[in-house]
Amino acid sequence: MAKPVFTLGIEEEFQTIDPETRDLRSHMSQIVEGGQMILQEQVKAEMHQSVVEVGTTICQNIEEARHQVIHLRQQVIELADKVGLKIAAAGTHPFSRWQDQPITADVRYDKIVEELQDAARSNLVFGMHVHVGLETRELGVYMMNSLRYFLPHIFALSTNSPFWEGRETGYKSFRTKVFERFPRTGIPEHFASASEYDEYIALLVKTGCIDNGKKIWWDLRLHPFFNTIEYRVCDMMLRADEAIALAAVMQALVAKIYKLRISNLSFRQYRKALINENKWRAARYGIAGKMIDFGKQEEIPTRTLILELLDFVDDVVDELGSRHEVEYVLKMLEMGTGADRQLAVFRQTGDLKQVVDFIVAETSYGL
Repeated sequence: MAKPVFTLGIEEEFQTIDPETRDLRSHMSQIVEGGQMILQEQVKAEMHQSVVEVGTTICQNIEEARHQVIHLRQQVIELADKVGLKIAAAGTHPFSRWQDQPITADVRYDKIVEELQDAARSNLVFGMHVHVGLETRELGVYMMNSLRYFLPHIFALSTNSPFWEGRETGYKSFRTKVFERFPRTGIPEHFASASEYDEYIALLVKTGCIDNGKKIWWDLRLHPFFNTIEYRVCDMMLRADEAIALAAVMQALVAKIYKLRISNLSFRQYRKALINENKWRAARYGIAGKMIDFGKQEEIPTRTLILELLDFVDDVVDELGSRHEVEYVLKMLEMGTGADRQLAVFRQTGDLKQVVDFIVAETSYGL
């Protein structure tokens, strides 16, 4: 039997910035319309008019994903420049107010706003989503159950939203606190099978809770239409290198869990309530705090647990061709997360506009 490829797809949500005020500014769909002439379906509008989302095509390996992520960042920065805007990559804007940001005119967004009201209007947050291709939905549910444990570790590395509406929140990721206002968010439940998962979605559709499975906004979900597992837990990352590193870790975790499964070994399952404790710690402290090692039943520095995660996937990264990308996590531990670096600029300058300038500069780093 041929080994699965574990294809990759990466989606990034960017902020469009006024270069004078450094506030968010609507791109009036100019970037999207201009981008679609070059990038077709790889660029699209989001609910707020100051958000642009770009996404790779299906990538066969991390090298291809890197090439596309860099190309898409280059293109969206160039398109923004042509209409007098800058592009920024962070989980929240340091001082912009959601009340001032117009909503994109679209039937889908109208429905969401009608249903969720201010929870939707205030959802001015920016994330990175990573899809990993799988052979079957049954395998997807198995992965969803096993990978839940690692979501706080990945999330801690991605934390990049310490400010909200001009305030230092005390969180390394306030984005996740904002998004929790939505229903069907957070760590997913455990499902015994793909049929149980599909029955859950069917029940929600039948009872008018949702119109399709895309309105399940968990931190990790089996995609309702494609055979992919979709990680949705991450803040938008400052640098392309960081985005690629975490995508490589996510792919490696899928490959590792698969390798254990075909060897008749399973990764221990933990309760959602326990995993949530680690997620909260990751949101609050990023990589600077401690998380719980449930096996040892004790607190361990988050950095130590991330190093253990790298050891856990070490035997699959060479086959995937992603050792270089996965090992970039060591540099991330050294330089701090996006939140750590944003806060360092603010401590040094006391000026949130300079934080925005820093984010803009980091967004194009290494391109």
